[in-house]
Amino acid sequence: MAELGRIAALVRALPPSCGPVRLVAVDGHAGSGKSTFAGRLAAALGGAPVIHLDDLATHEEFFAWTPRLRGQVIEPLARGEAAAVTPYDWNGRRFGPPVALGPAPVVLIEGVGAGRRELRPWLALLLWMEMDAEGSWARGRRRDGAALSGFWDEWTEAEMRHFAADPSLPYVDALVRQCQEGYEWLPRRHSPPLAHHSVTDGDDVPPMG
Repeated sequence: MAELGRIAALVRALPPSCGPVRLVAVDGHAGSGKSTFAGRLAAALGGAPVIHLDDLATHEEFFAWTPRLRGQVIEPLARGEAAAVTPYDWNGRRFGPPVALGPAPVVLIEGVGAGRRELRPWLALLLWMEMDAEGSWARGRRRDGAALSGFWDEWTEAEMRHFAADPSLPYVDALVRQCQEGYEWLPRRHSPPLAHHSVTDGDDVPPMG
């Protein structure tokens, strides 16, 4: 992933946005590949921490996780302190023990709504996985199987309401499109100066630092 390595180098060169930390958000529809891309970018960054918004949401609060994210992550990092996320157990329907998260140079936040208006002032970069809603949801339903069909019915309605009230797409810095091999990166707005290019899976990642 030579291109992904160059993107990682550019991210590291961004000015801090939350205390000493560069917060990078990966948003998009459920099922669009956010977790996979965030994991690959984190690896290219030398093991950057990844916060999954699924760990902060609950069955009753699909999108009411902002106070938890602020209190557990953003405010401590802004003070240069370690954060501690208490991940939600979707099977047990309860929050688990806290998981420590140090103030790394770059921290990724991935999940639907990661680019919501309340978070954008803290972000160094906002990315959007470019896959339409119907295609993303269909892929998510295939992944999760018929047993979670009812959950997906509830989720898609909640997601549509969220993005209607608080859209992320108009404010993104770059689109990320998944291809057969790797990704395409499509800069937008005031995005860092990367040309439209492919990010392949077969190249070497340059070492961090």
